[in-house]
Amino acid sequence: LEISNLSEKDILVLRLDLTDRSSHEAATNSVIKHFGKIDVLINNGGRSQRSLFVDTNLDVYSAIIELNYLGTISLTKYVLNHMIQRKKGKVVTVSSVMGIMGAPLATGYCASKHALQGFFNSLRTELTDYPEISIINICPGPVQSQIIQNVFTENLAKSIENSGDQSHKMPTDRCARLTLVSIANDLKEAWVSDNPYLAVCYLWQYAPTWAWWLMNRMGKRRIQNFKSGV
Repeated sequence: LEISNLSEKDILVLRLDLTDRSSHEAATNSVIKHFGKIDVLINNGGRSQRSLFVDTNLDVYSAIIELNYLGTISLTKYVLNHMIQRKKGKVVTVSSVMGIMGAPLATGYCASKHALQGFFNSLRTELTDYPEISIINICPGPVQSQIIQNVFTENLAKSIENSGDQSHKMPTDRCARLTLVSIANDLKEAWVSDNPYLAVCYLWQYAPTWAWWLMNRMGKRRIQNFKSGV
């Protein structure tokens, strides 16, 4: 309100729990009632993971899928019904480079992001009769945020003890700007990352055997650091 021409009626903030799927239809209807339409949905809710598979309880994996995947597609379903009626809109999902590759200590997180990639790439093919509805996947690499402080660990009751240094990651405002540029240009998929992470994405895409070799070497060191509390 202080830096724009928006007024109070241009802003509506609703509390939303992605895991409470029964509330998503009412939340969508509240937004439509207030604004009359929904032009853009940005799916940006989720939690990451830091734990080895052999040490992790299965209910952690269930919680990851419930939040990152099922919660996202549930909200999308109600908003998309509205967009189909209008024959216009953008569904933007913040996936991750972990939806493109695999990495140690994040098996459940990677699985949820791969699921989102597969779902929305498939959904796009179901909307060919609606050329003005865009399905856009944003795949950020490491970004400065609170995601590390709130990761899943080997059990649901445990929080991470050391989040580590975040200064090497992409600044949040740059990630947001590149995301908005991608949305404005209707990119089907955008990899938003600095090198060397971006280079690894290309390697994983075009030379997977080399990528597996590299990730095995990097992964071994990462697991050693994790076990040492680094």
